[in-house]
Amino acid sequence: MTAKKWFDSDVSLEQIRNKTIAVIGYGIQGRAQANNLKDSGLNVIIGLYKEGKSWKIAENDGHVVKEVKEASKLADIIHVLTPDMEQAKVYKNEIEPGLSEGKTLNFSHGAAIHWKWIVPPKNIDVVMVAPKGPGQRVRELYQEGFGTPSLVAVYQDYSGNALNTVLGLAKAIGSTRPGVIETTFKEEVETDWFGEQVDLCGGAHSLVLNAFETLVEAGYQPEVAYYECLHELKLIVDLIYKYGITGMYNRVSETARYGGLTRGPMIINNQVKEIMKRVLKDIQSGQFANEWSSVYKKDGKNSFVRFMNQLEKSRLEIVGEEMRKMMWKNGK
Repeated sequence: MTAKKWFDSDVSLEQIRNKTIAVIGYGIQGRAQANNLKDSGLNVIIGLYKEGKSWKIAENDGHVVKEVKEASKLADIIHVLTPDMEQAKVYKNEIEPGLSEGKTLNFSHGAAIHWKWIVPPKNIDVVMVAPKGPGQRVRELYQEGFGTPSLVAVYQDYSGNALNTVLGLAKAIGSTRPGVIETTFKEEVETDWFGEQVDLCGGAHSLVLNAFETLVEAGYQPEVAYYECLHELKLIVDLIYKYGITGMYNRVSETARYGGLTRGPMIINNQVKEIMKRVLKDIQSGQFANEWSSVYKKDGKNSFVRFMNQLEKSRLEIVGEEMRKMMWKNGK
């Protein structure tokens, strides 16, 4: 099945040009998207808590800033960009009272809707535009005249125009320049979490850590192991990002090419793939969502402390800190 795609010439801003868009939250993604929307000529207000540290930042960026409840009441489109685990509370206490027939609720991640942490009324549109990149890059690429590709989805189409609305939002943040792809809330959540857990974050960190420890335990210098297992990884990822996996192999040495092609499948083998399938099943079934929700309710932002402390005390991170000081002027 071929994914449905849209590009800049396919999409108009007319559907949302006269709408008021309230961006709720002004973190990395919120700030980037709000500024892109504003620079695209749309009417943007920011919804924040009065005592929050982001209030002044948003004002200094040239935005009209309101408390969340007021911004939600004034807006035609409410774009929720607070952290996942805070969204249900913010929605119940601040956003829901301002929802009225015909408004649009927009997200950049589908978890709260898919797992029914938020259950919206039937008389509004519910959509999602999910940039495939961090907020800083969303802003940088927009300012360079390009953009970050996004996934778009319609969960609830009360007005009959929900798709045009979300495509307009995608265009306004710059995403139709490289192109946007249609998805569903379910697909976005499950694939996003899977990628984070087995590949981008969890898998990558575990692979690097175990490779480093294998060399050090075999008697090699930690500094040399750091170069080989972590530092050079960026060079390879950059090649993959730009040229694909085949393109990367065509740009490394013949020895690296042969060794990688023959030994890589020994490391990430069918046994590892079976574990990946178990992780995916935990995501699909809602087991991970329930676990994460339960842990967060108990520990909040301290949910990661034990794991982060353990990682920070690892030899890889200790050696890495010294190596980065040597390589970078600011030590980062």
